[in-house]
Amino acid sequence: MDERETINGIPVAEEQIEAWAAEAERGYDMRALKKRGRGRPGRGAEASQVIALRLTPDEVAALDARAAAEHKTRSDLIRDALGKLTA
Repeated sequence: MDERETINGIPVAEEQIEAWAAEAERGYDMRALKKRGRGRPGRGAEASQVIALRLTPDEVAALDARAAAEHKTRSDLIRDALGKLTA
């Protein structure tokens, strides 16, 4: 296995992959599996709308640099900027 194969930065050993494969081959108890939710949690009492936004590579790089500097997500920065427009 390639040493760069990781999960959350932790290398995955061949033995672990074999154990996962054996578990899958035995089958899963579907009743025991956690039922998935319906997507991400809301941001408030009202429903949120997803908006697609096209940015150039330079704009994405600038957004990512600013987000990293402020320890925020892209979405947080965009919401902050919109908040300033409506304030």
